[in-house]
Amino acid sequence: MTVPRPGDLVVGRWGARFRGRRLPCAIGRGGIRADKREGDGATPAGCHRVTGALYRPDRRGPGGLPGRARAVLPRDLWSDDPADAAYNRLVRAPHHHRHERLRRPDRLYDLVLLTDWNRAPAVPGRGSAIFLHRWRKPRHPTAGCIAFAPADLRWIARRLLPRDRLVIGP
Repeated sequence: MTVPRPGDLVVGRWGARFRGRRLPCAIGRGGIRADKREGDGATPAGCHRVTGALYRPDRRGPGGLPGRARAVLPRDLWSDDPADAAYNRLVRAPHHHRHERLRRPDRLYDLVLLTDWNRAPAVPGRGSAIFLHRWRKPRHPTAGCIAFAPADLRWIARRLLPRDRLVIGP
């Protein structure tokens, strides 16, 4: 198990801790698992990095987001098909493999913090699209992501530094 250090965003079943604050959050309906698999609904245990941010420019501006913030465009998708060479990456429509739309009609992905889970290189079937995003309702389980109240997510995004880690544990 990774020992958290100052500056880490620490997430557990109980919620999150970051920069001296405790924040309620939602995790995957499958709990926290070290053996994460595609479609299991689990949040992957371990030490990860936040690698960038996506935002809906028609709903919010990039102000205060990490340096690598990118606007989500109407054709932006995320591949979650283990058979796809672009598995666990941003792709553009039309895309002929299974994928998730990033420009959703609801507000869940108005701001998304990307993680390095199963990246560089992605292992097919190990799980994709582990994001930090807005919750559907307080503590409502996700498909594996970590979800926060909108104000808390923005607060986290404004304070994340490149050296900060995302530590997810039981």
